[in-house]
Amino acid sequence: MTATYKIELTDVTLRDGMHAVKHQFSVEDAQAIAQALDQTGVALIEATHGDGLGGSSVQYGFSKEKEADYLRAVCGVVKNARVAALLLPGIGTMEHLKRAVECGIQAVRVATHSTEADIAEQHISEARKMGLETVGFLMMSHMTPVEVLAEEAKKMASYGANAVYIVDSAGAMMMDEVRQKVSAIRSAMPADVQVGFHAHNNLGVSVANSIAAVEEGAFRIDASLAGLGAGAGNTPLEVFAAACEKVGIDTGINLYAAMDAAEDEVRPRMYKPIATDRLSLTLGYAGVYSSFLHHAYKAAEQFSIEARDVLVELGRRKVVGGQEDMIVDVAYQLAQKAKS
Repeated sequence: MTATYKIELTDVTLRDGMHAVKHQFSVEDAQAIAQALDQTGVALIEATHGDGLGGSSVQYGFSKEKEADYLRAVCGVVKNARVAALLLPGIGTMEHLKRAVECGIQAVRVATHSTEADIAEQHISEARKMGLETVGFLMMSHMTPVEVLAEEAKKMASYGANAVYIVDSAGAMMMDEVRQKVSAIRSAMPADVQVGFHAHNNLGVSVANSIAAVEEGAFRIDASLAGLGAGAGNTPLEVFAAACEKVGIDTGINLYAAMDAAEDEVRPRMYKPIATDRLSLTLGYAGVYSSFLHHAYKAAEQFSIEARDVLVELGRRKVVGGQEDMIVDVAYQLAQKAKS
């Protein structure tokens, strides 16, 4: 089939996938996965703690390895793709970024809540001065009206971002919303600023949503081997690549290499299979940040209440990334209410 669209894939197995393994990939794990990924044809490989540079902490969970060791290991074996790190202002700092550059990264993805692009100005502009490919990442985009989202995307572009992403952190979007938001962002962006889309599979539609994004002008799409990621995982790289071939989207991916990398390198390292189980489905249904899953489960277990109730209440309160401390408060309040 003649390709109708040509796009680039960013793989997030070694970053978003860290949530699913409690940030416990070893240097050897990272090297094996990175080498396999490098043979698939992905354009960019993102590698950091699940919550980005500086994320290894009591609040977000400690990594198995030191950040510098992890990054050097990945950068040292990748020959074809570019290596990126994620940075969330308020967690990661410019010092973290400078050390990551010393480790060999070539790109950074600067992430904020979808209405707070302004806090990324320094990080995006300084990253560009450092010669890094720089991407703006608008998280929890399902919470933000189209017009507001477009204005936030324009801010990131004005700071110097090479690309701006709509990020469905909760896996809460359906295809119509994806089409509307990607189309609006594409129309709002200068021609030389690319649009990206990052999906989670909590409602089981990450592949369909990603294809819809491409059809509306997204050039960069995120995926992970075997879907490894927070919640019900990200768009599965090998599944998306196969679906794209069927509909005439050129991903540049060697499908068999992607299948083999998922099956031989990632699945054996999973703590448990990535699935749309009752809790991850609740994330998408309630519109809750996918990385909240393990935190909500632990809090619910601590207070002997239903984890789904915690997630639904977090969604009702519109809790966002950076407010993880509220999860325990919500669980405690629900437990007290159940006793009264």
